[in-house]
Amino acid sequence: MRGAYEVGVVAGIAEIMGDRAAEGPLFDVFAGTSVGAINATYFAANADRPGHNAERLSALWQSLRLSDHARVRPFGLWAGGLKRKLERLTSSARLGSSLLDTRAIEVVVKRAIDWEGLHRNVASGRVHAVMVAALHVASGRTTVFAEHAPGVSLNSAEDERRITNVCRIAPDHVFASAAIPLLFPTRKVGDHYYCDGGLRFNTPIAPAIRAGAERLVVVSVRHTRTAREVARDEAQDPGEGKDLSPLFLVGKLLNALLLDPVAYDLQMLDRLNQMMAVLEEALPPDELERVQQVWIKHRGAPYRRLDTLIFTPSQDFGLAAGNYIKNRLDRSGISTLTRYLIDRSASDSPEAEADWASYLLFDGGFAAELIEGGRADAHAKADEIRRFFAE
Repeated sequence: MRGAYEVGVVAGIAEIMGDRAAEGPLFDVFAGTSVGAINATYFAANADRPGHNAERLSALWQSLRLSDHARVRPFGLWAGGLKRKLERLTSSARLGSSLLDTRAIEVVVKRAIDWEGLHRNVASGRVHAVMVAALHVASGRTTVFAEHAPGVSLNSAEDERRITNVCRIAPDHVFASAAIPLLFPTRKVGDHYYCDGGLRFNTPIAPAIRAGAERLVVVSVRHTRTAREVARDEAQDPGEGKDLSPLFLVGKLLNALLLDPVAYDLQMLDRLNQMMAVLEEALPPDELERVQQVWIKHRGAPYRRLDTLIFTPSQDFGLAAGNYIKNRLDRSGISTLTRYLIDRSASDSPEAEADWASYLLFDGGFAAELIEGGRADAHAKADEIRRFFAE
């Protein structure tokens, strides 16, 4: 659900750019992991439409309903023949092991993205490349599935932890990238199984650079806490002397696995930019070339300074989810088990915090809040956005 924020940011950028967003695509390289893979492929498929048709995607996010899209599978994580017999009654056995029944979400994604339009935009060169990252389950290695335009070269990475698979991007690649282990079923692509790429590679900046990007817009769904917020959290005892709630722990685990690496990637990007600025100023061309040869040896490509425009949420999505559950959530039509899990995710956490629910609260009203948050954060950087695209 945090991906709704990304949609709001892009919609805000399109509003700020006005006529420029109607003249042609704002972006020509798209890279995403997890829910970012869904949004990235949508925007690539709509690169021939004003503002990448962000408003339609916003409407789709807001059409989600808990009763349709948040279905808990009581036997989803239970192995054995009895499980298959029980699930055959609900025709969900084909999903594999997972807590959630994702079929309704998959239908939304398949229908929302114009897959043939995506391929046309890439083949015509309107889009230079589309890349989504997924984790190969057996090897633990990240696979970047990539589709690129004629004449675009994807330099291979000198990193055994990551490989690039050039192919036509299809729904299964996106579902694999977004498959949080245990919550969503792993996805078989070809002969191999994949799950959420965010476990190892949440911010796919390097693949975008290898596809030729020299200027980056990066949208994170991780709220950067202030020193006061960190002190407040450390002072809390969410268990009040009791054992911590499993749902509370799951939320924190998801944050650690899927969000914390983003902050590190953005810090490294900034540090490398600063270092290259100093080297370019201090070294003569022949010495700078020696430095670049080291980069090529270790990463397969030279390094260059990159102009960046970075967005991070101004609000804490865990708190936003908890407040929404307690004050605005419409519980009509949802199953008893789903209602129990959602309510516990808020009641067992301090200050209405519900990190777990901020990932899985498939509700249009909550999506609307996150979208408006992204739009507001974009408008807060309106002057910076205009300068970035004017350059």
